[in-house]
Amino acid sequence: MKVVVLTGAGISAESGVPTFRDADGLWEGHRVEDVATPEAFEWQPSVVHAFYDARRAALTGVEPNPAHRALARLEETLGDDLLVVTQNIDDLHERGGSQRVLHMHGELLSALCRGCQRRSPWSGDLADLPPCPRCGVTELRPDVVWFGEIPYEMDRIFAALETCDLFVSIGTSGAVYPAAGFVQAAASYGARTLELNLLPSDGTDFFDEARHGPASELVPEWVDSLLG
Repeated sequence: MKVVVLTGAGISAESGVPTFRDADGLWEGHRVEDVATPEAFEWQPSVVHAFYDARRAALTGVEPNPAHRALARLEETLGDDLLVVTQNIDDLHERGGSQRVLHMHGELLSALCRGCQRRSPWSGDLADLPPCPRCGVTELRPDVVWFGEIPYEMDRIFAALETCDLFVSIGTSGAVYPAAGFVQAAASYGARTLELNLLPSDGTDFFDEARHGPASELVPEWVDSLLG
């Protein structure tokens, strides 16, 4: 069986990672336009760097939860037949034991050089404008896909959706595209679809089955049932 799992903010929220966008539309007190667009970085790079530096530092205070660990356990059985596509930029999947993770929106623990266009592992701050470890140019930015930019590895994602037998969405709002359209893409190729979410998402009606509750409870239960 080939399985594609999409994860969103809901799976990391139970580890204490903020879901980023509040009910009032602000992202940790900032407007989206001020911290999550290429234009914001051109206009006020120091503000953008400070925002992501703080989020990067905060990762040291959170740990993977049972949902992350359950997906790692599933990977131990399925191997290359499981692909975890995450909208999250934290490293909790990896720390939970998963190795086959595709970060479609980038990673906090990575920096992107605007000079050479290469990505480098990064755990420190970027606000002090360090040089790129690859080319030496001081053009590093957060390796995060901002609004108006194309998510990473879309061709690989849609190739996986085309061949999977089961598509599972965990902890996502179903409101942000292109990820919100993955369920319909998978279904169009014949895959079964399952939603595991705290509450019904905007796309719940597109799924064959939906189970609602905490990810730390639902995901281990689903993995146990799948592995028999």
